[in-house]
Amino acid sequence: MPVAVTGAGAGGGRPPIGAHAPAAGGLAKAALPYLDATGATAVQVFVSNPRGWALSAGDPAQDEAFLAGVTERATPVFVHASLLVNLGSPTPATVEHSVATLTHGLRRGAAIGARGVVFHAGSAVDEAQVSAALGQVRRALLPLLDAAAEAGGPKLLVEPSAGGGRSLAARVEELADYLEAVDGHPWLGVCLDTCHAWAAGHDLANPGGMTAMIDALVATVGAERLALVHANDSKDACGSRRDRHENIGAGALGEAAFAELLAHPVLANVPVVVETPTSGPTGHAADIATLRRLAP
Repeated sequence: MPVAVTGAGAGGGRPPIGAHAPAAGGLAKAALPYLDATGATAVQVFVSNPRGWALSAGDPAQDEAFLAGVTERATPVFVHASLLVNLGSPTPATVEHSVATLTHGLRRGAAIGARGVVFHAGSAVDEAQVSAALGQVRRALLPLLDAAAEAGGPKLLVEPSAGGGRSLAARVEELADYLEAVDGHPWLGVCLDTCHAWAAGHDLANPGGMTAMIDALVATVGAERLALVHANDSKDACGSRRDRHENIGAGALGEAAFAELLAHPVLANVPVVVETPTSGPTGHAADIATLRRLAP
């Protein structure tokens, strides 16, 4: 049975807080017990190989059981696309595979009741290719966004990167060009990763730094586009451009930054998930508990 949850994620304008859950062996079999073991009230899953292009057809029975389980638990669901997705790549095959992966993610996401499909903003490799890369983003994303909107399915959620490889969006202000490339399409939302923002140069550990970064995000894209937050501490220094997650409060950001995150009014009802290091549910349960303790 689902665990009873009080505090953050239980209502009252406080965000659902959860984790990226395993799916190996069957989505319902793996993820639903994980939610209960960690006390998660939001969940993110992979529906294909996270480090490859193989696309799983899924198991309709597992999808149905998972959908029933998250509906019973009133748990918001998100899909994370393969980490290889790069719509700005100069390699045509990578762009082709990226479009196929996002198409698959939207289809599978609709089957399991997902709110959004997260994908990395991608990179152009070098400065001279940025304009061409944003043109590719436009040609690739607009048909997907139009189809998803028409079907009323999950939104696509662009996630700014840690900043390597001439990222098309790393600092949150750089999302302006990304949105302009798709004419501000209403079906493109944003997933904010705190480790990425820190790696891209936002000093979130400085008092007021997290608030300033979120304010800049809102000024750039509007509060309504922020659909999900990845709450991850970092093993590295600010501006490192390195995406190495650490458990909440154990890294360079520290607990105070996450208290500031959760106190921001824009986060009142935006789901938060941890993607922090763990060898099982215990680590994520501890990080979820820490975030709930820090929430106002």
